Amino acid sequence: MAVWLYEAGIGEARAALIDKGEIVEMYVEPDDQPLRVGAVCDARLIRAADATGRARVALAGGEADLAAVPAGASIGQTLRVEIVREALPERGTVKLPRVRVVAADVRDGPDLLERITSTGMAVQRPAPGEDALEAHGWSERMEEAASGIVAHADALLRISLTPAMTLIDVDGTSPPAALASAGARRAGEAIRRFDIAGSIGIDLPTLPDRADRQAAAAALDAVLPQPFERTAVNGFGFLQIIRRRQRVSLPERLATDPALAAARALLRRAERAHGAGAVTLTAAPAIVAAIEARPSWIAELSRRIGADVRLQAAAGLPMSGAHAQRDHA
Repeated sequence: MAVWLYEAGIGEARAALIDKGEIVEMYVEPDDQPLRVGAVCDARLIRAADATGRARVALAGGEADLAAVPAGASIGQTLRVEIVREALPERGTVKLPRVRVVAADVRDGPDLLERITSTGMAVQRPAPGEDALEAHGWSERMEEAASGIVAHADALLRISLTPAMTLIDVDGTSPPAALASAGARRAGEAIRRFDIAGSIGIDLPTLPDRADRQAAAAALDAVLPQPFERTAVNGFGFLQIIRRRQRVSLPERLATDPALAAARALLRRAERAHGAGAVTLTAAPAIVAAIEARPSWIAELSRRIGADVRLQAAAGLPMSGAHAQRDHA
C-alpha cells in the first residue's frame, strides 16, 4: 500500500509518496512559499486586459494576472480572487501568479501537509533519528532533479528546462523499439516523481513502425496518472504531453536558486549528522551566505540538535561538496 512520508524540515517541508519501496512522487515546499494554489484574497484591478486577454491585479505580496475580467469592472476596483497558479520561474524573470474572480471567503491555500493528507492515503512522520526518506533514496532523487540526468539500465534520460517546454531526451544502447518503450516509461515516471507540468516533449528513438510507436505511447500511459493530454508518437520518435501547471516543478525549484536549495539540503544533513558536540557546516561561500542571511534557520538547527552551529565558507568547494560534521564522533 502506498504511503506518504512527511518531514517538517528547516526552511522547507518535504514529502514523498512511497509505493513498493520506491519514491513515485516527491515535493518540497519552502517555508516562505507565498500565494499557494487555492488561496482566496482581495485584489485591486490595476490594468485592463491586454492583447492576451489577461488583466493585472495587485494583492498582498505582489501582482498577479487575471484571466477573465468581470463585466463592468473598473481600474481600482477591489475583486475577490483565488490563486489558480503560483508564480513560476523563467529565465531571467518570474511569471506572475494567475488568479480568477470567485465568490468565496478569504482563506489560505493548502500547504504541503494538507495537500498530501487530502489524498486519503496514510501520512507518516518518521521518528527523530529515523531517516525514512533517505532510506528510499531521497538524496539520489534530488540529485537527479537538480542535474536532469536520470540513469537506468534500460534508458538514460536527460531533462532540460527551456522557456517553451521541458524536454526529455532518451538515450541508450537497446534496439530502438525496446529503448523507446523503456524510455517512455522512465520519462513518465520522472514526470510524475518530479511534478513536471505544462508542455513536455519526449524525444524517443526514430520509430518507422506504427506498432512500435503505439507500444511506446502505451508504456507512458501505464505509469503517468491522468489528467494529461498527449500527441501520438510521430515517426521521428517525438511525443508531446500537456499537464496542468499549477506549481513549480522540482527541477525548476532547484534550478531557480541552486545555492538556496543546497543550503536547505545541508541543513537536513546537519540535523542528522552523527556524533556529539557542535556541528560545523562547511560549504561554498554562496551556500554559507544563504544560511547566514536566515539566522532563524541556524537557531532552529541548534535547537534541534542541542548544540552550537558553526559556518565555514570554503572557496573553491563545489556546491555538491557541502558537508556537516559534529565535533565528536
